[in-house]
Amino acid sequence: MTAETLPAATETARDAGWRDIAALIGARIADRLRRIASVVRPLAWVLMALVVVFWIAGLSLGWKELTVTAVIVTITLVLCALFLIGRTEYDVALDLARTRVVVGERAVGALTLANPGGRAILPSRVVLPVGSGRGEFGIQRLAPGEKAEELFAIPTQRRGVVKVGPVSVVRGDPLGLFERAHRRDDPVDLFVHPKTVLFDGQSLGFLRDLEGLPAADLSRDDVSFHALNEYQPGDDLRHVHWRSTARTGVMMVRQYEETRRSHFVIGLSRSSGDYARAQDFELGISVAGSIGLRALRDSQRVDVRVQGRELRAGTGKQLLDSLAAVEESKPREGGISDLGGVIAATMPLASVVVLVCGAKVSGEDLRLACSRLPFGARVIAIVADTTVEVPALRRIGDADVVSVGALGQIPLALQKVLA
Repeated sequence: MTAETLPAATETARDAGWRDIAALIGARIADRLRRIASVVRPLAWVLMALVVVFWIAGLSLGWKELTVTAVIVTITLVLCALFLIGRTEYDVALDLARTRVVVGERAVGALTLANPGGRAILPSRVVLPVGSGRGEFGIQRLAPGEKAEELFAIPTQRRGVVKVGPVSVVRGDPLGLFERAHRRDDPVDLFVHPKTVLFDGQSLGFLRDLEGLPAADLSRDDVSFHALNEYQPGDDLRHVHWRSTARTGVMMVRQYEETRRSHFVIGLSRSSGDYARAQDFELGISVAGSIGLRALRDSQRVDVRVQGRELRAGTGKQLLDSLAAVEESKPREGGISDLGGVIAATMPLASVVVLVCGAKVSGEDLRLACSRLPFGARVIAIVADTTVEVPALRRIGDADVVSVGALGQIPLALQKVLA
């Protein structure tokens, strides 16, 4: 580097440093301005704009009326802004008695606010978001060390995952011109589970094995003994039955039945095009939950698949939590036939597959869905149709198809399938 370029490089570095400092100062100023703007309500913005117009018009045109109006509005804005001054540093505790309830059950919670400081906190307003709505509580003046508790109930008429919180402490003026909110605590998820029904295990009685199910396919090497055959070239000598060989004088080998593990798969269609009514969709989710819980109690490996993803179903709680969050999908995401193809591709060793869909699924689509499922799997299709009064059973290909109109019909419907 020459002597001439050294001062230029130093000046360039100095300019870059000043630009960084200016950018930092500008970012801090912009952040402060955003905070100030966040406390101004739309009505206050309108009044401030009118004040500017009144001041300009009153002073330039000599209209005393406009000037007096501008003074009054300005004083009002200043007085309302003074209501933002004060501490709102509560210790907030949000407690739900139960974070998992069934549709229709009562869900209650408590909101506790304490003043941990040495000075009193003026009256304020607390906002508690609950799902798409929100609850508001008026908190009176709290002396140092004093607590206030508010009880609330959450509507649970619809299945879903309801986010409760975060709690916001709001300070504002009586006219609603300015409002300052401070978030406290973290949100809590309330799982509203679908309704399910308990029934005896005879509906899943065809899955009584611990390690696998004997199938009709024969194998030279497995755990389920079937018969003795004469030795053929290529047979494993470890399977020679020496006692029978000595008795007959012909080398005999054991033959086995292939076994499959008890892999229970539930395919739940969430396509809006598969269901005639919203009630049918909710019934389908309840059906899937009831059958999944029964399989889990029978110590089966349970997998639940819907359009677009696989649901967690390792335990009953995980299964119901997953079903609580299921929403209808668009028809373009595929129906029951596409779901059958996905199950075959991702779970080829499934031993039992239960498809759950709505009444708008045609027989041809259902036949196509069943034909795509893993070869050799037991297939049961359950159609959710709230207009059905008595479970109706029919056969489509190798699948048993049963229509149910209410959750309480599931035990009877499965008895018909296994009869």
